[in-house]
Amino acid sequence: MLKGVIIMQELIVNLLLMVVVLTAAGFLLTAEKRKGEMTKKQKKMLTRIFLAAAMLLGLQFLSPERLSLFDRQLFPSAGRLIRFALYLVDYLIIGHDILRKAFRGIRNRRIFDENFLMAVATVGAMALAIYSNGDYFEAIAVMLFYQIGEWFQSYAVGKSRRNISALMDIRPDYANVEMQGSLEQVDPDEVEIGSVIVVQPGEKVPIDGIILEGKSILNTSALTGESLPREVEAGEEIISGCINMSGVLKVKTTREFGESTVSKILDLVENASSKKSRSENFIARFAKVYTPVVCYSALALAILPPMVRMFGMGMSAEWGTWIYRALTFLIISCPCALVISIPLSFFAGIGGASQAGVLVKGSNYLETLSKVRTVVFDKTGTLTKGVFEVDDIHHSVMEKEKLIEYAALAESASSHPISKSLQRAYGKEIDRTRVSAIREISGNGVVAKVDVREVAAGNDKLMKSLSVDYRECHNTGTIIHMAVDGEYAGHIVISDVLKPTAKEAISSLKKAGVNKTVMLTGDAEKVAQKVASSLGIDQVYSELLPADKVARVEELLEEESGKAKLAFVGDGINDAPVLSRADIGIAMGAMGSDAAIEAADIVLMDDDPMKITKAIKISRKCLGIVYQNIVVALGIKFLCLIMGAFGEVNMYMAIFADVGVMILAVLNAIRCLFVKKL
Repeated sequence: MLKGVIIMQELIVNLLLMVVVLTAAGFLLTAEKRKGEMTKKQKKMLTRIFLAAAMLLGLQFLSPERLSLFDRQLFPSAGRLIRFALYLVDYLIIGHDILRKAFRGIRNRRIFDENFLMAVATVGAMALAIYSNGDYFEAIAVMLFYQIGEWFQSYAVGKSRRNISALMDIRPDYANVEMQGSLEQVDPDEVEIGSVIVVQPGEKVPIDGIILEGKSILNTSALTGESLPREVEAGEEIISGCINMSGVLKVKTTREFGESTVSKILDLVENASSKKSRSENFIARFAKVYTPVVCYSALALAILPPMVRMFGMGMSAEWGTWIYRALTFLIISCPCALVISIPLSFFAGIGGASQAGVLVKGSNYLETLSKVRTVVFDKTGTLTKGVFEVDDIHHSVMEKEKLIEYAALAESASSHPISKSLQRAYGKEIDRTRVSAIREISGNGVVAKVDVREVAAGNDKLMKSLSVDYRECHNTGTIIHMAVDGEYAGHIVISDVLKPTAKEAISSLKKAGVNKTVMLTGDAEKVAQKVASSLGIDQVYSELLPADKVARVEELLEEESGKAKLAFVGDGINDAPVLSRADIGIAMGAMGSDAAIEAADIVLMDDDPMKITKAIKISRKCLGIVYQNIVVALGIKFLCLIMGAFGEVNMYMAIFADVGVMILAVLNAIRCLFVKKL
């Protein structure tokens, strides 16, 4: 029975070797077609795997009986030495780098790592085979399959990095600077603020700026994850990293390249891996303790049982059996699956989030985000567009279009957002020659002569100062009362516009397990309550100063229980202190201020509040995969270690416990990249 099992194992391993040889050959033959998929180092490693596997397969057909012919033709042990030399060549082809790394680790007093474990285990297995004139196959097979696992891990990490790079392939190679009537390609780093650059169709926008001339369509998918193109024209802001799809654009730069959006995004992605999660730190600490423990345990397994048998029980020591078990124990114990798969899971999670237009500054923030149960929002620019629009006109004594015309002309000298909203509502070019005698009354409004009529536009205080009998408005928003030639002409209601996805975002957060949503705003209570009720927000605090917002967040943090975390979502400069104080700070990246983006832990590149739920789901998927890998890897390892100590596991099973589990964990980790359907 046992003999049958051994034969079956050898057959399976030989079949696996054939698969390895054919697969490696296929990869190498098609390497040119798939340029960029493998590094030179990976190609070199794959060539070694192919040669070692092919040679090992060939050596299976070279039996000791056939080699014994050399004993008669040369000298008595010639066949045995030739057999050892052939296997040794194969072993060195596949394992010389592991031996070198293990020796370097010993020399640098960093002994206990996976290279040391594999070197001791395989060299020991080779020594046992020499001693007993046994089979060298196991030692070489162990090293071969370990290297296959290492190559696979390297290829998987490289692939995930390439995926992220492709998603974030936004670094511009040059900028077209206008110099003396001609265009010159220069390094973006050399372009100064205020320079005029030209972005041609098909080119990346290299630096943030304002469009001076031209009209075009931009592809912003690399920045925001949004597939729909964006139309732009003269006067609009444009951010680096977008791809110009149609017209020629002349852009006046407003930032240096190092401070531009594209540079900040790339820095965020590149530095994300430096901020490690608690899970990663735990695994790093665990590996440092675990590896020396299993090494000393293996040494004890090799020495103590034979000594007990010899001196305590009067039996034969069976050194070979126990050394073989100790070597198998060492192979099983390699913590590769955990050490590799956990960082890879977080790396892939950050990559998947960036694909969705969510930039996570570190795996620690991804881990914290998965535990968020309270989400606190700023209002203006976060849940609303931060753009005031004319909502309605009440009690007008003239045509509404005429009232808007008077209001826009009277406010034409102001750059206030309210004035701008009136001018947008008018929708025509302002003829400043029609306006004269403009008198702005601070905190009240403006009085001006439009054509031959005196027009007053402002709040109720202005109407009172002009002794105009005005009508109260019961709507929420900013009310602009109008008077023409001293007579009340009606009022215009102006309000901040809700983002189209704001209501859906609040609803989706609750479905995703967020227990409480809160809104903090400096607006009047009436306005705040209207917004909160229309969106379905649980709690609202209004008429707050920036310092008050911090105090409210601290109160809410004290209310959190257990491991539950609080996230704050904001966009303005005044939100920076709150973003820093919350467990997780989430900033609006497209229109958000630099201060908010710097202070935040997570940045939403398209200002869409729906992405908050997406980010939470990504973080939970990532953490779920991390815990799966920890449980499965440790469970299989400890089971195989116990069985190995009792001699129930041979080196073939040890290969699965090490390399097989690592490959499964890496494949599972790569699932973090796929987040489209979340």
